[in-house]
Amino acid sequence: MNMEKIHAYLELARFNKPIGSFLLMWPTLWALWLAKGGIPDYHLIVIFLMGVLIMRSAGCVINDYADRNVDGLVERTRNRPLPSGRVSEKEALLFFTALCVIGFILVLLTDLQTILLSFVGLALAVIYPFMKRYTNLPQVFLGLAFSWSIPMAYSAQGGEILDIQLWMLFVANAFWTVAYDTYYAMVDREDDKVANIKSTAILFGAFDLVIILFLQGMTLSLLMWIGIILDFSWPYYVSLCICGLLFLQQLWQAKTRDRNQCFKSFLDNNRVGLCIFLGLASQYFII
Repeated sequence: MNMEKIHAYLELARFNKPIGSFLLMWPTLWALWLAKGGIPDYHLIVIFLMGVLIMRSAGCVINDYADRNVDGLVERTRNRPLPSGRVSEKEALLFFTALCVIGFILVLLTDLQTILLSFVGLALAVIYPFMKRYTNLPQVFLGLAFSWSIPMAYSAQGGEILDIQLWMLFVANAFWTVAYDTYYAMVDREDDKVANIKSTAILFGAFDLVIILFLQGMTLSLLMWIGIILDFSWPYYVSLCICGLLFLQQLWQAKTRDRNQCFKSFLDNNRVGLCIFLGLASQYFII
């Protein structure tokens, strides 16, 4: 295999664009810290961080396979490995399978309950890319897929799978994911209409920014509620206030619906995830 082919595979798996891995990583770390009530087991941190990288890559591969016939119609995606012919459909499916096998090997290092939960996560990752053809809410399915690491992390860490804060965190992250992925969908909104691809950006229309702000508000409300339940102190709430300011900055940034500014608002969510994690980590450190 020559270097050009290797580069095409890496691009297909988005190793050159790690933002998706970061956005999947932060809620996973939140869950590990909450489940343990402080610093989680180090081997689980390694397993889940590797799993985030592998399964996010697998999700990108199956997403591009699902979009192989429409990516060429969208300005931002027409040069991706599949529409450009640098990777064949068969090669993409084999690559996806290999990544899933690696991910499954990682989850085998945990417990039976976590292994069983991983099958739901895989199903969500496979289903999501195809939802944009059948529903205007594919971002909701992405929110579910990007949140499923939360119950998995709780399970692996020995946390109670029925804990109220687990599912509050799950819903909060799903709201946040729908919000930032709507910014992402706003970048391609006009191209998606031509390609008959559905999204919340198209569904929300002129109310897109208002609904994004509502979703972000719900995210912060649920995270604040978790803090109240667990009797968190001021560092956690300071982090949520900073997140609120970051959300307002994103809104102001994207107010003209300019593609580049909407994409920047999407990227800026990495800082939100980091901020929440620092609030959690500092809370346990102070205690």
